Amino acid sequence: MPGTSGRVRFNRGRSGPATAAAAAVALLAAGCGSADSGGGDAPALDARYSEVVPAAQPPAPDGFSPAEVEGVKINAPEDWNIDSTGGRLCMRPPEQDSCGYGSVQVLPHVAKNDENKWPKRGDAFNDAEAGWASAPGECRSAATAEGGTPVTGAEIVSPPNDLTEHADGLKSHHRVWEVTCENDDTFEVRLWFLPDSDVAVYVWSVDSRYAAVYDEVAASMDISDYKK
Repeated sequence: MPGTSGRVRFNRGRSGPATAAAAAVALLAAGCGSADSGGGDAPALDARYSEVVPAAQPPAPDGFSPAEVEGVKINAPEDWNIDSTGGRLCMRPPEQDSCGYGSVQVLPHVAKNDENKWPKRGDAFNDAEAGWASAPGECRSAATAEGGTPVTGAEIVSPPNDLTEHADGLKSHHRVWEVTCENDDTFEVRLWFLPDSDVAVYVWSVDSRYAAVYDEVAASMDISDYKK
């Protein structure tokens, strides 16, 4: 019996109710503590097995480091700069000083925090012309990323109803837009969006050198610890 520190001896020369009662008292004294003492050193069964040990997070693959924002876990390229402010995580390529061209944004509660409820309201993530941004007005090509050049059109170039499976097994809506600017520049925008959880991975303007990196980053997302 847990907590028992000695043996209880029975006298074979005696029998009857008195002996049985004495034996029961001895057992209680040897093996069980009082309510105030907690029952000795051994914990109760519910205490032993009620604590769930969290599964260890698998290490990030070579070339990546784990990052997190509001319970959203994701792998970031090791040589990129990581900023986490205002409930948003931004991964910037080494040559970029701001969270714009070439960067990856991880956005918990994205529609809740957006003044236009983008990209959830009206299923904006399916809008070919205007779904690529909350305010889809200005060009974001490498030459015009500072703003000021209008856009003239956009189209979704990813497969229809495309889905991406993430590290936690959830599948997001994956959309890729090609946007054309007034000066004939073009740029690409990528979005992975979980409408029910209201979480997005967003590439503001794609740097083609990192095209494969964006896919790896997005696929690594795990929202198991995220609270809606």
